[in-house]
This record gives sequence, C-alpha cells and structure tokens, in this order.
Amino acid sequence: MSDQPPDRDAEAAVPVFFLSDSTGISAETMGNALLIQFPDVRFERTLIPFISTVEMAREVVAQLDEAMEGPVPPLVFTTAAVDEVREELLRTKAPIIDFFGLHMSRVEEQLKARGLREARRLHGVGDVRRYNSRMAAVEFAIEHDDGQSSRALERADVVLLAPSRCGKTPTAMYLALQHGLFVANYPLVDEDLETTDLPRPVRDLRERCFGLTTTVARLSRVRQERRPDSRYASEEQCRFELRRASAMYDTHQLPTVDTSAASVEEIAAVVIQTLARQRRRPGRPQSGHHLRRGRNDRS
Repeated sequence: MSDQPPDRDAEAAVPVFFLSDSTGISAETMGNALLIQFPDVRFERTLIPFISTVEMAREVVAQLDEAMEGPVPPLVFTTAAVDEVREELLRTKAPIIDFFGLHMSRVEEQLKARGLREARRLHGVGDVRRYNSRMAAVEFAIEHDDGQSSRALERADVVLLAPSRCGKTPTAMYLALQHGLFVANYPLVDEDLETTDLPRPVRDLRERCFGLTTTVARLSRVRQERRPDSRYASEEQCRFELRRASAMYDTHQLPTVDTSAASVEEIAAVVIQTLARQRRRPGRPQSGHHLRRGRNDRS
C-alpha cells in the first residue's frame, strides 16, 4: 500500500500558509512541528503575519482560494486570536487548521472564564515588563559575547563555555530573546586549555557554567568556512581543543551538550532544564535572575 494519498502527486510540493494576526511565530512553530513528521513530502511555505483587520483577512482568503485552483491543495495553519479576523479566515475554501479555535474554547471551559482573544499578546509588547526583561537580556548577551566584557558578570543566569564555533553565540541570543535569560558566553582558547582550571573571569561562577561541545569533523568544517586551510580549522587543532575542553568540563562536573546535530531550540531546552534541576538542589547559589523567568526579584 502506498504511503501517499492516491489523489496527490508525490513529487509536487504542497503549498503551506501560516496565518496570524500577530508575528506568526506560533503558527509556524506549531505547524512545522506537524509537518516535520512528513519527511518525504515537499512543502512550499508562506508566512502571512499581522492580519489585523477583516479587510486584510478577506484579501488573504482570496489568495488561499486562488491557491485552491492549483495542482495541489494548500494546507493552512492559523493562530489568529481576534474573533472577527479568525471567522473571516475560516471562510476560505482551503483546508485550514485553526490552532486558536481548536484549543481556546477548551481552555475557557476548564477555567470557567473567557479569554481576551487579543492579538500580539505572546510575541508582542503586551506584557511590557516581560518584554523589557527580554530586551535587557539581549543587551547583556551582546555585551558579554565571546568574553568581550566581564562587567556585571555575576548577573549571568548562564555562562556558556566552548571552543570557538561550537554554537555559543546563537544559543546565548536565543536564550536571551526567547526566555529573557542573562547569558554570557566565553571562548576557550589555547591559553585556557593549558589547564583544566576554569578561566579566571568565570571561576567563581561554576554553578552557572554550561559546556558546549561538538564533533571534530563538524567543528573543522565550520571553521573551514571562516578560515580555509588554516591551523585553526585543522582537524588536529579541533581535536586538541575539544579534548581539552571536555577535560575541563569533567574536572568541574559541568553539564554539557553536543551541538553537532542539535538545533538552537534543542540546545536551549537542554540548558534550561539542566540548570533548573541544578538550582532546585539545596545549597545551590542563585543569580539575581530566576531561570526561565528572566527578571530581577531585587528590582
């Protein structure tokens, strides 16, 4: 029996639309979480965010209905929260998966209360305090990227340690922007790797340190793109740095994650969960920011 529906050309790409009255991040995230389960199907993705009026929704419906005339019916995901906009979008002839409509009524039923049904409350500036905390976290991550500054380093929730090009910067920025965590990242260079001691700037922050590692082949390949045919990119140098970094992590019992085949979202999730477990243990020192909340309780 064929794994493909008989009425669909297995070679043709399926048009996929992500609709939202906000940024569309949630629609993309949830939609792609489903689509990734179909690795043999080719998709052509289109994001249409900020559908804020009924008139705009009607224009989108016309676009979707036109796509229905194509060789492959489109698949539509929406997280529109505003009732009038969502109801207009649902007029399309295209198959539509309404995440908000599917789940909001059940949540309201459980809570015995009606939600606000307003756009831009998750990824917008609706929660000003949370938004400002995230922006402060981003500024902190930029200032403390690649060991550029040790100013106020004690405010860090997380300190990422790794040799160059192991994924420190994108992980730090993601943790800051998405979770409001104050993250510093410190590059382990040859001088640091001569010993298994933690580098002096982060020596007193061991409980907040997290080691990143990767494979020799992956690191060499990434470095070749930056400095082709250099000692820095050679497998010998990469092997030395990764081996010495691992020895440092082991000496201080630092939690680690292999970034070679993990997405930044997966790496961030491992960091958050691991450090959250550590901080629940009695006697563990706390930073000025609670992990996952990204706010200073002293303010």
